[in-house]
Amino acid sequence: MISFTIVPAEANAEAERSAAGHTAVKWCRFNDETVYWEAGGRPWLDDLQRSGGPPLTALGDLYLVVQTGNAFLSEFPRARVVLNKGRHLAVDLTADEVADLQQHNDACFGFCPLPEDSSVVETRARSARQADPAIAALVAMVSQAQLAETLIKLTSFRTRHSLTAEFSSAADWAKGKLEALGFTVSKPGISVGAGASFNVVADKPGSGANRRLVIVSAHLDSVNSAAGVTGAAPGADDNGSGAAGVLEIGRILSLQPTDHDLRLILFGGEEEGLHGSQQYVASLGQADRARLDAVINMDMIATLNSPAPTVLLEGAAVSQALMNDLADAAHDYTSLAVQTSLNPFASDHVPFINASLPALLTIEGADSANHNIHTANDTLDKVHYGLAVEILKMNLAVV
Repeated sequence: MISFTIVPAEANAEAERSAAGHTAVKWCRFNDETVYWEAGGRPWLDDLQRSGGPPLTALGDLYLVVQTGNAFLSEFPRARVVLNKGRHLAVDLTADEVADLQQHNDACFGFCPLPEDSSVVETRARSARQADPAIAALVAMVSQAQLAETLIKLTSFRTRHSLTAEFSSAADWAKGKLEALGFTVSKPGISVGAGASFNVVADKPGSGANRRLVIVSAHLDSVNSAAGVTGAAPGADDNGSGAAGVLEIGRILSLQPTDHDLRLILFGGEEEGLHGSQQYVASLGQADRARLDAVINMDMIATLNSPAPTVLLEGAAVSQALMNDLADAAHDYTSLAVQTSLNPFASDHVPFINASLPALLTIEGADSANHNIHTANDTLDKVHYGLAVEILKMNLAVV
């Protein structure tokens, strides 16, 4: 039997001190609220009742769910959600429910046992640092007009579903844009279930003697979950915004001399299960793996879901240094509020992380408030260019 309670930030210091002497008590922090739980009765939770909510009893065990938008709640509206923080949920699941989820194989959410004695998501305090004038000049080159022009083109395709001729046309258009910028570009084929699709891979070599590698990526495909392949899927935010961001970083860096190699990747098959990124990582040679310093992935960077422009940086222990660099860059060159999480799911950074490569997702904050993704309503009029520009400035500074 698992008993649990939710403790708000103002009461957490007392709860933390009290729990320290009880080895059976575990905790998991979700920014400003903390889940405490214990197995086999609830003596400590009963004592804590004065500072937290009432003790509750789970039917099963507690799990962390990370979802894109509201994907998990849309498919499982009766799920017993213990704590809802948008992208991150604490959910009570029985063994039968876990088995059902494991069979579900949804690309839009993932789950694992609730991490013990750790933070799932936290807000980073702004640091007092001095901006680098050269980098400041570079990030000032991010153009809202160029970004808008690219997004207009990407959303002009009826759909960018990976198994359609329109997706292939969008990939060809992006390939041409990158070739015009001087990149060496390929369009390798991938499998998406029983069908075929493409990635777009663009390289700009550096001039150093011992060249390292940096990858900037986004998925190019879009989807209409209700209408399938035949439905309109403009995908302005998911993920025209990220794909347009890759092209904008490519535009700015195409004429910049660099010591190291830059690789831009637009993945196909993301919406059906991360097919493009999984197959790309599987094909990545050992030499490139050894010299890969960073993968910065952009997925949904252009919907403002909260009063303050916010970015979530999602990675794992292997990408902690990259996460720190991005948080510092956000504070040095943008007005972004920064949230961080070391629980990666449901985007193209995950296959890299699973291969112990330093990858990280940059995504708009509070993305679960965006109810237009995966529908015909993910259109240009919902795009907040100011937020997208700020996230691009952060990413460009680190690249």
